[in-house]
Amino acid sequence: MVYIAYISFFFLGIQLMNVVLNSIFRQKIKFSAIDGNELISVLIPARNEQKNIAGLLSDLQKINSEHVEIIVFDDESTDKTAEIVMNFAKQDKRISLIQSDGLPSGWLGKNHACYRLAQKATGQYFLFLDADVRIDSSVIPQAVSYLKKYKLGLLSVFPTQVQKSFGENVSVPVMNYILLTLLPLIFVRISPFASHSVANGQFMLFDALTYKNNEPHKLFKNCIAEDIVIARFFKKQKIKIACLTGEKRIRCRMYQSYTEAINGFSKNVFMFFGNMPVLAVLFWLFSAFGFIPVLFAFPQYLSFYFLILAIILILYSTSSKQNPFRNVALFPFQMLFLLSIIKNAFLMKKYNKTEWKERKIYS
Repeated sequence: MVYIAYISFFFLGIQLMNVVLNSIFRQKIKFSAIDGNELISVLIPARNEQKNIAGLLSDLQKINSEHVEIIVFDDESTDKTAEIVMNFAKQDKRISLIQSDGLPSGWLGKNHACYRLAQKATGQYFLFLDADVRIDSSVIPQAVSYLKKYKLGLLSVFPTQVQKSFGENVSVPVMNYILLTLLPLIFVRISPFASHSVANGQFMLFDALTYKNNEPHKLFKNCIAEDIVIARFFKKQKIKIACLTGEKRIRCRMYQSYTEAINGFSKNVFMFFGNMPVLAVLFWLFSAFGFIPVLFAFPQYLSFYFLILAIILILYSTSSKQNPFRNVALFPFQMLFLLSIIKNAFLMKKYNKTEWKERKIYS
């Protein structure tokens, strides 16, 4: 039990080091807008997004430049997504719509939508946005400046997550908890190792030439967690990438219920751990129950253990623009949620199938 207690403290120390590094080396999109006439292609895959698409297009219309094109791919929606986009296109010549002619065999829906969008795009930069993202228009040209300054092939951002229900409060923060306690995001940009890679498909900005030379959505056309896989592939190809979080000007209400969050996160939770389920299980065990061996082996240090844990939760919450006191209070419930998605991910892996956006996915 003593040795396990030492491992618990070591695990806690690694988490503390990572969240401190993420706090100290906060990366921000703060550069001035780019000069010149370079065209930015904003590319939006959309399937049954009638609740969200108007909000995003309204945000994008506020971009005060003609050097932008906004293309939406309607991925066989059965709601009014296409109709809403067409109404915007009538008002703004920068907006256009592509209609799907069916999902080819061997492709996942979003990957195919992004690939088709890239084929249509004519800009020097490709910005892929999920339809449920809300964005301040000023951040787009500044993100391009950031990409140019650091000579990146890919810049990805984890949006500030909007949480409005108890189910969201006990589920959505888990993503940032895993991310910011496992990986200092500054390493994504400066480290040469592919293991120091992460990206978020909600906001992925590519240098267009780099994208065209590699066609990553085609290369990983059947990959559920294509964002993370693309980031690792770029790193292996010596293409510079960066990933940021805590940007208030990019927001997203990722899931609107606990059940939806379980189904969503279960698709790719193992990818956060290098696609090694055993590491996901160990991470959960030491996150949820690391205090137990400490209680038995070093009871005099138990309060110190919980103090460090609280600091970790506060720091990661602050970095990701979440409520730190709420995350401390709800941490036990968040660990139950993490257990649920790990269990669900194992079932998906066992039966080799899952479902998303009303489509069966086999991997």
